[in-house]
Amino acid sequence: MKSPATPLAPPRRRPITTATAAVTVVVVAAHVLAWHGTEFSPAALVQGWRGMADFLGQALPPDLSWTEVLLPSLQGALVTLAIGLLGTTLSVPAALVLALLAARTTTRNRWVYQGARSILSFLRAVPDVVFALIFVTAVGLGPFAGVLALIFHNTGVMGKLWAEAMEEIDLGPRDALRVGGASGVQVAAHAVLPAVIPQFVGLLLYRFDVNVRSSLVLGLVGAGGIGFLVNQSIKLFRFDEMVTHLLVVMVLVVAVDQLSAQIRRRLGV
Repeated sequence: MKSPATPLAPPRRRPITTATAAVTVVVVAAHVLAWHGTEFSPAALVQGWRGMADFLGQALPPDLSWTEVLLPSLQGALVTLAIGLLGTTLSVPAALVLALLAARTTTRNRWVYQGARSILSFLRAVPDVVFALIFVTAVGLGPFAGVLALIFHNTGVMGKLWAEAMEEIDLGPRDALRVGGASGVQVAAHAVLPAVIPQFVGLLLYRFDVNVRSSLVLGLVGAGGIGFLVNQSIKLFRFDEMVTHLLVVMVLVVAVDQLSAQIRRRLGV
């Protein structure tokens, strides 16, 4: 006869430690302060339903007149796409150089490493909208200021992502080349970069998707594109035109997202 199975002992509950309790209290307190600091009030949102209804009444149906609204909207969308494209591709050289200098796998000098990291941190810390305002004062209103803003901000973001990707590779090929007397450029070209090209392409496509949406916001501060048309419609209280522009933006964003997904699938990234 088989001996009866020994009943499993119930899992022991881990006692709540002091650290866990302290973290919980801090998180709850932070949310309470944020709630009051932002004046978050669902009741105010419910009470404002008349204002939202009035806004929707003015915005719908969208104005689809071809010459006055839809054609300029499509042209603005193409400008927005061009801003996002150039802001992404033209930032690649600087981002790649800074990424190589800011990765421990390719840079031995601690001062060079810290300096490159500091530059990338600064470029990431300054929002692209602030860069756009700076360049608008330098080159005037228009898409050129938006392209410059995206180049600077995207260099910081993409350089950081690429540097982290290079620090996660298998160090065996790199160390083998260093033992063989290869220079830093040879190590980067033959061991590091070939290992991270798929990640580089995937991150580049992701940033292109993000930059197309960011270029819409840049248009609100005078950097051209369809964002400028949205801002103009709001200032003129032409909310039906604004909805038309936003619909075009939605189509543009979905198209860019689908294109990026197709390219990533074909490349296997």
